[in-house]
Amino acid sequence: MLSKNKTRIIFIIVLLLFIFSTVSFCSDSIYVWSSESTPLNEQEKSNETNTMATSAQTVDLSLQSGGAVLIEQHSGRVLYDHNMHEKLRPASVTKVMTILLIMEAIDSGRLSYTDKVPCSENASSMGGSQIWLDVREELTVDEMLKAICVVSANDCTVAMAEYLAGSEEAFVQKMNEKAKELGMNDTCFKNCHGIDEDGHVTSPYDIALMSKELLNNHPNITKYTTIWMDSLRDGKSQLVNTNKLIRNYKGATGLKTGSTSVALYNLSASATRDDLSLIAVIMKAPSTAIRFSEAQKLLDYGFNNYEYKKLANKGDFFKEIAVNKGVEKTINGILQDDSGILIKKGDDKNIEQILNLPEVISSPIEQGQVLGSITYKLNNEEIGNVNIIAEKSIERNTAFSMIKYVYVKWFSLLRT
Repeated sequence: MLSKNKTRIIFIIVLLLFIFSTVSFCSDSIYVWSSESTPLNEQEKSNETNTMATSAQTVDLSLQSGGAVLIEQHSGRVLYDHNMHEKLRPASVTKVMTILLIMEAIDSGRLSYTDKVPCSENASSMGGSQIWLDVREELTVDEMLKAICVVSANDCTVAMAEYLAGSEEAFVQKMNEKAKELGMNDTCFKNCHGIDEDGHVTSPYDIALMSKELLNNHPNITKYTTIWMDSLRDGKSQLVNTNKLIRNYKGATGLKTGSTSVALYNLSASATRDDLSLIAVIMKAPSTAIRFSEAQKLLDYGFNNYEYKKLANKGDFFKEIAVNKGVEKTINGILQDDSGILIKKGDDKNIEQILNLPEVISSPIEQGQVLGSITYKLNNEEIGNVNIIAEKSIERNTAFSMIKYVYVKWFSLLRT
């Protein structure tokens, strides 16, 4: 039970607030916008305005490979191009697409890491890299992924394709559909494993596109692509990663090797350092040593010359803003999205921040309502934009809304 004194205090507070709300509601105060305060509800989001730019640097890295490309992983911006649209045989780098479709099935709930996958006669008869699956055994999806990512097992790849789509042919159709969706215009898949087949081609740029999609949208895959050594079948089958950069290159996160006598030596290599994530693709290298050295050369070039500058973090508090005729006098403006930009090293000191935000916001205000924005410029060119939004809703100050507000606050106090 409340004491009489406490009851009187609460009653007085309610009465004063009611009187204040009535006076505020009946006043003829004029709301004035600042000169910068045009409504921004229709403003288009533009967190990384230079995404997917294709103007690579003209520096010559003297690569011996048939084709290569270096991109920034999140934006897809091309940092180095060497015949990046040349249509070449990908060999087992094909499996990046196979792995992508497997991860999509897992992350959508259609497939579980613990599901048992059988092995067909077709799968067990695959040549090339394999773990010699037997038609009498089943492995979990987790074990299959480990074998595919670490040792490029063709038998496991086909078993997974058949399990997901009913047949390898049906799965390959899904691979080509996904390639089209991603804008992989240089690509035609004929199988899910990469063994040489006429017409089975892609390009360094397209490999970079599907690698980007896999790493950005299914980051759990690095649990497998960063394994250096492991085993299956209770330790009876030893696995050593075919991607030597996993052991030797700082920040390596994957991704996939591939080689045949016709395709020669291919690699999609990914790495992250200091928030900068890069993907280097090498195709038709004359030797495995050159494949790894040229991928490292591309990655080194990227890390030595570029950095990822974080501009904003989603949900961060930015500023407290005054509210006109609201049941509360202020509201917190928070950042709507993450925002960042790839820049040349040293350019961060030239980034300019331009604030477009009124001094006062008129009620009512809805949670998530755009209140203003921050625009970022580098050398007078816009490089990023993030909206400032309302952290919560605030009703307009009327007699009814104030009574409701006091009522809610009162019972909140009683519960404490």
